[in-house]
Amino acid sequence: MRELTYTQAISEAIREEMKRDETVFQIGEDIGPVRTRSSLWKQFMKNRAWQTPISESGFVGLSVGAAMTGLRPITVIMYCDFVGVCMDPIVNQAAKIHLMSGGQIKVPMVIRTPAGAGTREGGHHSGSLESWFVHSPGLKVVMPSDPYDAKGLMKSAIRDDGPVIYIQNRILHRLGKQQCPEGEWLVPLGKADVKRAGTDITVVGISTGVMKALEAAEKLAGKISVEVVDPRTLVPLDVDTILASVKKTGHLLVVHDAPRRGGVGAEIIRRVVERGFGSLKKAPRVLGGVNTAMPYSPPLEDACLPDANVIVKAIRDMLS
Repeated sequence: MRELTYTQAISEAIREEMKRDETVFQIGEDIGPVRTRSSLWKQFMKNRAWQTPISESGFVGLSVGAAMTGLRPITVIMYCDFVGVCMDPIVNQAAKIHLMSGGQIKVPMVIRTPAGAGTREGGHHSGSLESWFVHSPGLKVVMPSDPYDAKGLMKSAIRDDGPVIYIQNRILHRLGKQQCPEGEWLVPLGKADVKRAGTDITVVGISTGVMKALEAAEKLAGKISVEVVDPRTLVPLDVDTILASVKKTGHLLVVHDAPRRGGVGAEIIRRVVERGFGSLKKAPRVLGGVNTAMPYSPPLEDACLPDANVIVKAIRDMLS
């Protein structure tokens, strides 16, 4: 085994896929020496890594067209907040053209974008917008929480024949290295993972919610047994794994940094209640961010996001 950081795992996946398939290319913002490992940039910059001006509607539209012709772009948007500039090519073209062409046109592309709060960058650079994409038919949505999944899901996303939104929370960029196997591995889209087994309550964490839930579970070890489930992909969503966990524990808490109102936590609970209402001993809950633009002030930003201590309190309240 060796150790990789979250960003090293993503870069390794892209490098391997670009070597494997000459139709794969990168285009977008901050993919050169500014942010990405220089070896990846130098290796492919001549023909297959394109650093663009800050014009999301332009390079995302170009990528959609390129994918429709059979290429496989990895399109990099510097901050997820900027997708508002290019939502038309994403949700009106990439997401719909396969169905509207009667299956004749495929759009094999990945839109990769950092997201999330906690990095002290203010309201314009701290959005958690995954629910926008979950609500748009035709898109797959990926949110890995650790290096192993980051690599395996990136490779699966690149090989998929439809548009995939790959959201990487910037807090995870700061994590230390974790053990990863040598060589290639794939993580299938639509398959959740039980990160920690437990018997008293199921906590479904989204992206950084997994890290926070695991920390909370450790704080409660020996007192309350917490099962932590990571969906890994929000579309397709592996409801069966979540239901199996809820059937065992009887309690469900969903944790994400995005505002609770209209977030993916509500969608997860809806689907669990529809199929597994009888397994629930108490009403399920969502812990989400405060419904406000993210403050720049560090103490205020922290107050807007659920952390391990908030999760611990919610678990104790639910089981009391």
